[in-house]
Order: sequence, then structure tokens, then C-alpha cells
Amino acid sequence: MDTLTSAFVWRDLVTAVFWLAVTALAIGTARRAALWRTGRSARVAWSGLLAIPKRYFVDLHHVVAREPAVARAHVAVAGGALACLALVAINDGLRLRLAVLDIALVACAAVMLAGGIMMARRRRQPTVAARVSHGPWDRLPWTLSAGAVGAAALAIGALWHDQIAPWWAALCVLALGVGAAELALGVGLAGPMKHAVAGLLHLGLHPRPERFGEQPVGPTAQREATALKPLQLLQDEPGVTKPADLPWNRLLSFDACVQCGKCEAACPAYAAGQPLNPKKLIQDLVTGMAGGSDARYHGNPYPGKDVGRHAGAPDQAVVPGLIDAETLWSCTTCRACVQACPMLIEHVDLVVDLRRSLTLVGGTVPNKGSEVLSALRETDTQGRHPLSARYHWAADLGLPVLEPGQSAEWLLLAGEAGFDMRGQKTLRALVQSLKAGGITPAVLGAAETDCGDVARRLGDEAGYQRLARQLIATLAAHPAVNLVTADPHLLHALRNEYPVLDAAWAQRLAQGRTKVWHHTELLADLLERQVLKPRAQAGEAPSVTLHDPCYLGRYNGQVQAPRRALKAIGIKVVEMERHGMAARCCGGGGGAPTTDIPGQRRIPDIRMDDARATGAEVVAVACPQCTAMLEGVVG
Repeated sequence: MDTLTSAFVWRDLVTAVFWLAVTALAIGTARRAALWRTGRSARVAWSGLLAIPKRYFVDLHHVVAREPAVARAHVAVAGGALACLALVAINDGLRLRLAVLDIALVACAAVMLAGGIMMARRRRQPTVAARVSHGPWDRLPWTLSAGAVGAAALAIGALWHDQIAPWWAALCVLALGVGAAELALGVGLAGPMKHAVAGLLHLGLHPRPERFGEQPVGPTAQREATALKPLQLLQDEPGVTKPADLPWNRLLSFDACVQCGKCEAACPAYAAGQPLNPKKLIQDLVTGMAGGSDARYHGNPYPGKDVGRHAGAPDQAVVPGLIDAETLWSCTTCRACVQACPMLIEHVDLVVDLRRSLTLVGGTVPNKGSEVLSALRETDTQGRHPLSARYHWAADLGLPVLEPGQSAEWLLLAGEAGFDMRGQKTLRALVQSLKAGGITPAVLGAAETDCGDVARRLGDEAGYQRLARQLIATLAAHPAVNLVTADPHLLHALRNEYPVLDAAWAQRLAQGRTKVWHHTELLADLLERQVLKPRAQAGEAPSVTLHDPCYLGRYNGQVQAPRRALKAIGIKVVEMERHGMAARCCGGGGGAPTTDIPGQRRIPDIRMDDARATGAEVVAVACPQCTAMLEGVVG
């Protein structure tokens, strides 16, 4: 037997390996697709498949690029892998065997290998290792690197002299086969590389395609991408009870998860030791979709809960078999997980859908949550306050109270802060500032009712829709050109949630007949136009750090207005490590203060630690709920 064998003989084996891998990949993808189809039907824009390149290279990498080293590694390993696959498909799959393609394959394999090594080194960094999933995920950089080495070595052998030793060729084909198996078998057997196929399909068939459009900011903005989808109460199932209740493209989106743990690191409930981990939540739904237990999960568990205790199936109830109810009630709906996710998965939508079932079907809202929902049903306020008491704090400020049919240039909506003494002080200061800037806003008086935000977050979609339609009707009967509120939750409802629910309200905002202002946007505008002129202060201004409310920042994209307002009065903000769109939640959203799921610490305590670390003397806050939560720490 010759000691040297033609490289092309071995490349015939590569051709066979390639087509075997393609077949396995097709079978595996079909197997996962069968699991996705257990979900209910969904309207999808199939044209989104054509937008995958833009969504991958722009939208997804816009998120990944927040960590430049990760972005470079991902571009290298993913881009190199796709290029290698394409070159092997052309050169060996079609048996062209062109030298120029061999040269290109060596170059692309080198890029892929560099990316794999970067990924492997990164996974060993302590901060990263603490949040990523291990097990099969630890081998992934090495199996992909082996595939790159095998492909490159065979191509080099063909380029050099067309003769290579059989043992060398065998090793090269084996290495190539290892990489091919990771991809081809990993998809069907739910290995790490299932995210490659599911991730691309998820980008094209995303359940929220509006996320890929322009995201406006300001008084005329509507950000449908952050608004929950309303239930058709007389047609739809009341929330999600089992995995099969979810739309099929939502199930597909869970398979896109790369288990990087960025959502876990961003989650305030997880940091506080409450029984929630967004990554584990998504993986539990993957388990439920396929059937089985969570014993094969290799990431961090829910705090205080061991892995291996939960199991489910597509047609079995998610709660309590797969997920404990207290896990869902721990969520503050702050969207930090959604903001951090490099695969653009929608965790909050899942939480609220599951809560809807617990609330509307089971009526099992814990602690004071059920009392708040009862109060809203009976009094249209969260605290059983008389509606006439909402503006008692403004009795001496001379604010006109609109009657039905009257209109106004400016209308102030106090929200639930009108019943809180601390909120009343803020509202009085706001009115006095607006008057100094030439604006005397009208109010609705006893006609103003709750916007329904808390009801919706607690899963009472029926209660939310009643309250929302009621307030929309009230505002239509008392038309105003400009609405202003100091409550980001009310702001989000008016700007983003109500337009999805009511077409007439959406048209009114789209046509600019009504603008919705957060008070910091309005104050910043008045100060920058010097319509409102602050008094000169004696002495040096205190050092200030700013806490960004989740519903102003991540829900409405507005992080500059509070800073502009502070700058306009001569205050320089000392930023916390987590600020702006990456700010840590105060713990006040999603009805969390009412469900009050215990953890190792309180979320506002952690946030105040962030503030103390800056050395600032004052914490500036732009939300009454955030104020209440943070003042509860310092008194």
C-alpha cells in the first residue's frame, strides 16, 4: 500500500461526510420544527426571512457589540463557520475541487479557529463563567475549532502537492466530522448548535417584528415593540396554561437561546435571590416543548431551587409542574432581560402570558396583589381611595378642572401619585415649575381613573382593558393637545399600550392631535428654551446620581431628558455603573411590591448600594414608584 494517497481520494470521503451532515441537519431541523408546530397558529410575515441578513448583521450585532470582544469573537466564529460551510458545499459537495476555493477555505477556517479560541478563553473568565451554561456548551468552541482545523488541513494538503499520508488525511476527516456532527446532530438532538438554525429563523419570523423598525423617542413617539399584545377576551384563551398554548414562533424563539446568561446577570430578582432566573425560565419552556425534566440543564438554577425537580410536556400545565408560580410573580417586568438578550427573546411577554392564566383562570395572585385587583375593580384606584381625593393637594394652586366637552392645551394626569404624600409634593413642585414656565395645566379631577398598568402586569387583562377603555373615553370627552404626567407607567400606557388596544387613540397620537409628555421631557424643553429660568443657587450644587426608571428608559427609550433637565439647572450627574438603558430596576414594577416574593435581599437595597458607590449626596428619581421604593431604604 502506498504511503501517500491522493488528497482527492480523501476528499471523496469529505463529500460523503458533507452530504451526510446536510441530511442529518435537515432531519434534525424537521424534528425541532415538529416541536414548534405543537404551538398554536400565528400570523407571521414570511417576508421577514428575506430580512434575516440585515437583522443578523445589524440588529442582533447591535446588541452583541455592547461587549466588543464578544462581538469580534462571534463575527469570527459564526462568520467563519458560514463561509466554511459554503465553500465546502461548493468545492466538495459539488466536487469542483478548485485551488482558489481551497485557499479561501484555509483563510475562512483560520478566522473560525481564531473565533473559537476567543470564545473558549472568554468562557474561562470568572465573571462570564459564573453566568454561562456549561456541560455541552463548554465543548462547543473546541468541536467547532476541530472542524475548522480539519477542513483547513485537507485543503492545505490538496494545495501543496496533492499527496498526503493516509493517517493524516484520516485525522483531518475525523476532525472535520467532529465539527459537522456538532452542527448537524446538535440541532435534532437539542445540542448547543440548535440555536444556529433556530436563531436565524427566529430573526426572520420574530413574534415582534416591530422591534426591527425605527424606535422613536419623545412626546409623539409610539413604541409598539414594548407594548403587550392584548387578548381578544371573547375569543382567545385566557393566557397561557401549557407550552402548546403559545404561538409556534414563540416556541421557536426559545430554541434560539444561547444560554449566555446575560439576562440572568441583568435580572434584579435573580440578584436579590428571588426564585427567578430568566435563562432558566426560557430553558424550562424548551423542556416543556419537547417533554422531559430539567435534569439536563447545565446553568444556574432558580435561587433556592434545585435542578431536576421540574418536568413538563407540551400539553401539560406549566405551573406548577414545570415552573413554580412564585418564579413568575418575582418578575418586575423591567425588560432588563429583554434589553440584554443577544438573541432578542421576549421574556416579559412569556411571564405576563403565564400570569394571565393564573389570574384569570385560577385567581391565585399572592399576598396583596389580589387586594389591589379587588380595589381596582371596586373603586378604580389601587388603594380604595375616593376619586375626588386625587387632586386635594392642588386645591390652592388654581388648576382648572375640565368638564365633559371642554378642551385644554395642557392636561396633567397625576396617576396614583395623587394619593401619596411624597408624590403630592413632587406634583406640587411640578405644577409650580410649569406655571413659572407659562403653563397652567388643567386636570380631570374625580374623572381621572387608574390607567390599568398594575392590573395588566398582574395578569388581569380583563380588568386592564376595562380601565384602559374607560380612561381613553374620558380623555376623548376632555380633549387636550398635550398630556403630561410624572408617572412613567402611565406614560407607557398612554403612548404605547393604548394605541394597540384602541385604533382611534392610535390615530389621534399618530396625527399629532395629542402629544404625551413625561414631566422631565417638558421641563428639559422649557429650560433649554429658557422659557423656564431657574434661580441662581448660593453655594456649590450637591453631587447627584440619577436612577433611570425602567418604564421611562427601556420601555420608552428616554434616558436623556432627565439628564438634560438636571444639566440645565447646573447639576452634573455622577453615573452609577448600571445606568441609562442598562439601569437596574428599583423593584417597583410589574406589581412586584404587591406580590412581595421574598428573596435574600430587597431589590431597592441593591439599587441604593449602586447609588452609594458613586459617592453622590442626592439620588434623582423620575418616577413615583421608584421614589417610594428607594426612599423605603433610606427613610
